[in-house]
Amino acid sequence: MEAVSTPADPAADYPVRLSVPYEEPLNRFLPLVKWLLLLPHYLALFLLAIGAWFAVIAAFFVVLFTGRYPRGIFEFIVGVMRWALRVNAYYYLMTDAYPPFSLNPEPDYPAQLEIEYPEDGVDRWRPLVHWLLAIPYLIVASVISYIAQILVFFAFFAILFTTRFPKGMFEIVEVSLRWTFRGYAYAGFITTRYPPWVWG
Repeated sequence: MEAVSTPADPAADYPVRLSVPYEEPLNRFLPLVKWLLLLPHYLALFLLAIGAWFAVIAAFFVVLFTGRYPRGIFEFIVGVMRWALRVNAYYYLMTDAYPPFSLNPEPDYPAQLEIEYPEDGVDRWRPLVHWLLAIPYLIVASVISYIAQILVFFAFFAILFTTRFPKGMFEIVEVSLRWTFRGYAYAGFITTRYPPWVWG
């Protein structure tokens, strides 16, 4: 009897990889103050986001004329995205580990984001249309994100009383982050492959 082949996971080799490992137990009282503890990060990310916006504009023209994404700009934008992911994971109650003030990879931090540099270059036309092509994906990502925020509200009470983030809810929140960051990476043309329309 022949084995039935299963189609490869289209997200398995996608150049944007995000993971937040499930943790238990969590501190039951920390969710009460996480939003307050993150205030310095909000200020830092606000300033970094402004810098990232100008970096994307600079990359737009460089790619348009050279077909190469400047490595320094790429590393900066990915660094800002890493920082934002760590803050989101902490704010969404997925981890009790306080996020570091860092643009660099932090192997010891639970939330991880990896984006492969486009070594083969970027087609010059992509900066002109990626933002437009990304809109349908980002709309769906936004819907999943709104659902995730509702789930985090209920998870707040679950953690308060049980010290556990219900695993099914946790996985949906992780998916929402994955979709969001894939969409942003594509819209900013730091990856050339369209994000996969898969749950996970």
